[in-house]
Formats: sequence, structure tokens, C-alpha cells
Amino acid sequence: MAEKKRKDGRKKGPIQRLLTVTWKDPMIGASAAGRMSGLNYLRAIQKGEIPPPPFMNLVGFRMVRIDKGRVVFDLKPAEYHYNLVGMVHGGVTSTILDSAMASAIQTTLPVGTPFATVEFKVNFFHPLSIETGLVRCQAHVIHAGSRMATAEGMLMDKRGKLFAHGTLTCLIFPAETNDL
Repeated sequence: MAEKKRKDGRKKGPIQRLLTVTWKDPMIGASAAGRMSGLNYLRAIQKGEIPPPPFMNLVGFRMVRIDKGRVVFDLKPAEYHYNLVGMVHGGVTSTILDSAMASAIQTTLPVGTPFATVEFKVNFFHPLSIETGLVRCQAHVIHAGSRMATAEGMLMDKRGKLFAHGTLTCLIFPAETNDL
């Protein structure tokens, strides 16, 4: 039995997809982080003066706005974000929320101040798919103390429909200590 062909002459069957991801040395940005305030560091990434961390290229989100205590990231859901049941994997949603909330906290930190996430919580309200279109993750700092900071983030579509909400707590390591 002959294989059926498409109108363009190709054999029927699954269409191959390809994603090519490029990035620059992640240590360029990581080393710059210790020499700049968090706000200036993130703004330099946004302006293209410092390369973004590789995972941003891999996941495909971008920094839209960086202000002290507030950030906005965008993501256009793509097929390569899909999970086993044909919708955007919750890990992608979690990644953009975590990144935006941590970045909001980072904008409040002075030069040479490392930090680390100690708690992260996310609530999923609706699944994301290609049909959702561009989503925006807005995050802001709720509390920025000398040792702990918390932030909140919301992932919404252009109509304001809430897809996910999260909170994040970070431990701050003041530059004069060697806790890290």
C-alpha cells in the first residue's frame, strides 16, 4: 500500500520541529552582579549591556520593565512549553513567576548583596496554551528587610485574566557577612 502524500508532495506523518537556543557565557553576567546594585544589574540585562542568564533564552521570556521593587516580564507560550497533556507545563509558569519575584527583590539590593530563595508558592488558576497569546508577569516586593524579603507575582493575559499567582521569600546575605 502506497503512503499518502500531502498536497505539497511530502509524506504524511508527524512534522519535525526544531528549537535552537543560543546564549553567551553565563559567568559574564554572574560576575557583573557582584559589582552592581541589583537594580542597575537587571537594567543592564534589559538593555542588552550584559547577557541574560541562559535559562531566559531557553524558556523564552523577556524583561519588559525594571523599577525598584517592581518588574514586568513577558512570555509568549509556545508548543515547546507543552507538557504531556498538551498545555504549558506548570514548571514554565513557575519559572517566570519565580524569576520575576526574585528580580523584584533583587532591585532593592545594594552592590555585592547575594540572596537565595527559601520559599516559593504558586497557585494555578487556568492552563496556558498557544491560544492564550502573550502573558505578562508582574511582580512587586511586599517586604524588604535586612535579612529577609518577600514578593508577590501575577501572571495575566492582555485582557487581565489571572492565570497564576505566587509568593516568594528570599534570604538576604549582607555583603559584610560570609554566610554564603
